Amino acid sequence: MPRPVQELPKAHLHLHFTGSMRISTLRELAGKHGLHLPDSLTASWPPRLRATDERGWFRFQRLYDAARACVRDEADMRRIVREAAEDDAAEGSRWLEIQVDPTTYATHLGGITPTLEIVLDEARAANAATGTEVAVIVAASRMRHPLEARTLARLAAKYAGDSAGTVVGFGLSNDERRGVTADFAKAFQIARQAGLALVPHGGELLGADAVGETLDALAPDRLGHGVRSVEDPTVLDRVVEEQVTLEVCPGSNVALGVYPAPSAVPLKALLAAGAQMALGADDPLLFGSRLAAQYESARVDHGLDDTALAALAAGSVRGSRAPAHVQKRLLADIDAWHQSPGN
Repeated sequence: MPRPVQELPKAHLHLHFTGSMRISTLRELAGKHGLHLPDSLTASWPPRLRATDERGWFRFQRLYDAARACVRDEADMRRIVREAAEDDAAEGSRWLEIQVDPTTYATHLGGITPTLEIVLDEARAANAATGTEVAVIVAASRMRHPLEARTLARLAAKYAGDSAGTVVGFGLSNDERRGVTADFAKAFQIARQAGLALVPHGGELLGADAVGETLDALAPDRLGHGVRSVEDPTVLDRVVEEQVTLEVCPGSNVALGVYPAPSAVPLKALLAAGAQMALGADDPLLFGSRLAAQYESARVDHGLDDTALAALAAGSVRGSRAPAHVQKRLLADIDAWHQSPGN
């Protein structure tokens, strides 16, 4: 019998702060602050989404903004970090890099610096409580001016490290159809000089050309999604040759309408090309599936056996910014899972 994917040790490299929330937590925070949530976050969850056109993206963003508005104080911030670590620990994630844009919450918490410090402090506490080591990626938004991205890159650099409770990476998120990728190169240069992993989004809503542009402009270590690099063999070859880890989020791809069904996500094509991947949950709050479900989909929808699942987990560890001794331990634990008798 197949081994449980929840027991497979792994790293989780693509999880957004707001999007990591449990739906029950969101509803409690809305009640706490006297805020109204859309029906699709109360009566009919998970919401039906499609973001391949402007109208669909607007609806997705409206729901995301409604959830984000419910996070208003330090206790809320700490709860989200703690519960993300708890949920990851329950699914075999031993190293979590959670992504946050501090500007989103700064108004309620006294600025971007105290906001980030709260997240980092709770990440350290969550590690001690759950056993899952939590590091942080600071992300800028493509919807904002590139100068703001530079400010965030400098903030990230100030707290840079390679352990739980430090900033390990710098990202660029939101609708990849907006903004000019090259305009954010200076921010990524600041992050690179601080030794941070460069982890912009790209190649989900836009195709392989956007992946190529991101490789040219930002020289990333990882790509948030990047799944549509399969549409151009030359671009995919670059991804493999430049050893860029793809943070593939099948649940997101299907929920947003990029692919019609889990079986259509080109997981096998990426594997066949030799791409290194890390499966991620992206925004469980809106997509309704967490990390273990992505591995289960790889097994059920793509027919991957336990050897292939173990290789995916190992790719997530190697693509992480976990320190060498943590990676060594996790890779040994993955091997032990693979060698253990199936149930």
